Amino acid sequence: MPASQQKPFDPYPFKFKEIFQKTIWGGTDLKKVLGKKCPAKTGESWELSFRENNVSVVAKGAYKGKKITDLVKSWGKEILGDDHSMRFMKGFPLLVKFLGMRERMSLQVHPSDEFAQRYEMDGTGKMEAWYILHAPKDSRVIRGVLPGTTVAEFQEALDGGRIEQCLNVMEVNQGDVIFIPPGTIHTAYGGVVVLEVQQNSDHTYRMTDWDRKGFDGKPRALDVEKALSMTDFYSMGVSKYKPSRMAAYSYKRMLLLKCEKFTLESIQMKRGRVTIEADRARFRIYTVVSGRGKFLYGSKKKTDLAWRKGETFLVPAHLGEFDISSPAAAEIVVSYVE
Repeated sequence: MPASQQKPFDPYPFKFKEIFQKTIWGGTDLKKVLGKKCPAKTGESWELSFRENNVSVVAKGAYKGKKITDLVKSWGKEILGDDHSMRFMKGFPLLVKFLGMRERMSLQVHPSDEFAQRYEMDGTGKMEAWYILHAPKDSRVIRGVLPGTTVAEFQEALDGGRIEQCLNVMEVNQGDVIFIPPGTIHTAYGGVVVLEVQQNSDHTYRMTDWDRKGFDGKPRALDVEKALSMTDFYSMGVSKYKPSRMAAYSYKRMLLLKCEKFTLESIQMKRGRVTIEADRARFRIYTVVSGRGKFLYGSKKKTDLAWRKGETFLVPAHLGEFDISSPAAAEIVVSYVE
């Protein structure tokens, strides 16, 4: 349709249909913790995705049934923002997921942009962060190696089936923030449920898959050579980040993590209502990790859209001023790119 005939954009927070991913390490944790209506062995719920074979579809409102990629093609500036539309029209920067890790994921590492540009087709690395939503008593997150572990020692332990003796195994609790930059060895197990925000990349190099077989009865492919060449053995950084209160807001807003690829903040509400002005320069992603409530927007904020735990919304940059209301305590994680 010619631009002159195109209908005006009708902005509102876009909620998407989940894209469930069956995994050998998944279970029923996403259903139990977040209320997802997903089949057994679901390990991932992709909440906002621009991946070619997994494009998010709007679940509510005037654009219900529309692919987010098509909406961005028509109204890139209005959705992505005055600044971000030029940067991200041809490549959305983030992928947002929930993970429920009943069994151990493969021991894995992700590439940097520089590594991916040399060895992968799309040239995008994978920096990610986990916000811990649920952590049973016996659950664990593995992040990095124990201090002093050399490459040679690690390789010998990996070859000999003793790799666990080299790994930094951590107890985690709800509210912990785990930063996983490229080159960081990681996995988790025991029913941990996390919100994962990452670069829009699907590159994962497996070091070991714990001698398991895939759903096809065959061992899953490993990428040991790439993984070892990419792994950072000496500068793993901080294992857990401590959220800090942001002083510029009248309500409780916490900075969870700020890195070169994205920023994560948390709106922590009690019963009531807060007013927010959408940033015309850039989009925001709102993921509800507890509670329920409504967005109120439009003329005199008379239009409302319900939200609840486990849902993710893309808030268009040109939405204008809107309110978030909740009848009780609630938490929403806000993800964005500077």
